[in-house]
Amino acid sequence: MYKMIQPHLFRLEPERAHDLTLRALRLAGNFPLSRKMLEMVYKAPSKPVEAFGLTFKNPVGLAAGYDKDGTAIRGLSALGFGHVEIGTVTPRPQPGNPSPRVFRLVEDEAVINRMGFPSRGSEFVLMELNPALRVSFTERILGFDPRRRFFTRLSDAMLGINLGKNKDTPNEHAAFDYVSLVDVFAPYADYLTINISSPNTAGLRLLQERSALESLLTYVHDQRVLSANYHEKKLPILVKLAPDLSAAELDDAIEVVLRTKMDGIIVTNTTLSRDGLKSNLRGEAGGLSGKPLREKSEAVLYQTVRRVNGAIPIVSAGGIMNPDDAKRRLDMGAALVQVYTGLIYGGPSLVKQMLASL
Repeated sequence: MYKMIQPHLFRLEPERAHDLTLRALRLAGNFPLSRKMLEMVYKAPSKPVEAFGLTFKNPVGLAAGYDKDGTAIRGLSALGFGHVEIGTVTPRPQPGNPSPRVFRLVEDEAVINRMGFPSRGSEFVLMELNPALRVSFTERILGFDPRRRFFTRLSDAMLGINLGKNKDTPNEHAAFDYVSLVDVFAPYADYLTINISSPNTAGLRLLQERSALESLLTYVHDQRVLSANYHEKKLPILVKLAPDLSAAELDDAIEVVLRTKMDGIIVTNTTLSRDGLKSNLRGEAGGLSGKPLREKSEAVLYQTVRRVNGAIPIVSAGGIMNPDDAKRRLDMGAALVQVYTGLIYGGPSLVKQMLASL
């Protein structure tokens, strides 16, 4: 069915097509009957995986960026994902970069985006995760803490929340943004991801440098400890790194991640490289994802697996377009894989196909 629908979607401007599919998934996920139908169509074999102290029903997840504000978690989970990572979420709402900001490179099976963390902000996402958190005027006056209210999970897929700083927050104050987000989302996420590797927010990738990263992750770890004590739960924190780091820079970043007691690493984010592209859109600014990222992402995964040496789990993302790609990343040592652009070109049955091949 997707092969029939895809040509029509591809006639639309990419961001418009994405918004339509996300709204459809939100609608389908919010009604029990339509959600059950999705689950039946995309039912995949169970392949449990242990990572970060959590049990994932399978190793295939949705990468951050697809559902930035957590509006379609139920619908996306019905496609068979073992985990869904929403975001990137910023503390305050921000529009992101001007449009057009997403470009399909069909002949390359790729996408260039320069979204720049468009986000409705942490308060909006919080209400999407748990509408019961809406507090009355009286409760606000009395100082009621809504985080103590009962929270119902939205799906059986693990929920990750990808965190980023606001565009107008200078790097020297970035820790305040990340710490505030850890505090807000600790009760609701199964794990959190610190995103310091998007190429579309000016200066963000500088936070991957050794001293800046160590300072940031130290603050994040301290807040995680406080949140864990308050909410009586373990909160795994992952760090997402860029594919464009040099070997020495990657080693430095991994060393800091291990030293600051983070729980995992996601490699990789999108790339600024345009090597080997055929499309006449290759000159567009932004991060490149999809098939052309495959080789670079695998190289970074190989180096990360060697450097980590089993100390913490690794999640592989970037250029995973088909079942063979997913299997190869897991065979290389990744505990989990994440897809996004592969879903655009392969359709919603991709998860089921990947799991059937493992």
